[in-house]
Amino acid sequence: MGTMTRIDWIGWLATGVFLVSYFAKQPTTLRRVQGVAAGLWALYGVLIHSLPVIVANILVASVAVISSFRKPSALASPP
Repeated sequence: MGTMTRIDWIGWLATGVFLVSYFAKQPTTLRRVQGVAAGLWALYGVLIHSLPVIVANILVASVAVISSFRKPSALASPP
């Protein structure tokens, strides 16, 4: 294995942020942190010129962040 590049560090940072999201106590926080992680993964995709990584993570980041602002539905929680 060679030395890590700045691009590699962005990928590792994205991994770390994603892992940290699982320690969130609130679903809203989990989604927002995962949105940030997906944003970092999208940046990583741009830097490595990988369209599938870019598109997949822009979609994930968008859904994660948008869903974090929605009110929970009555079906999502038991009465």
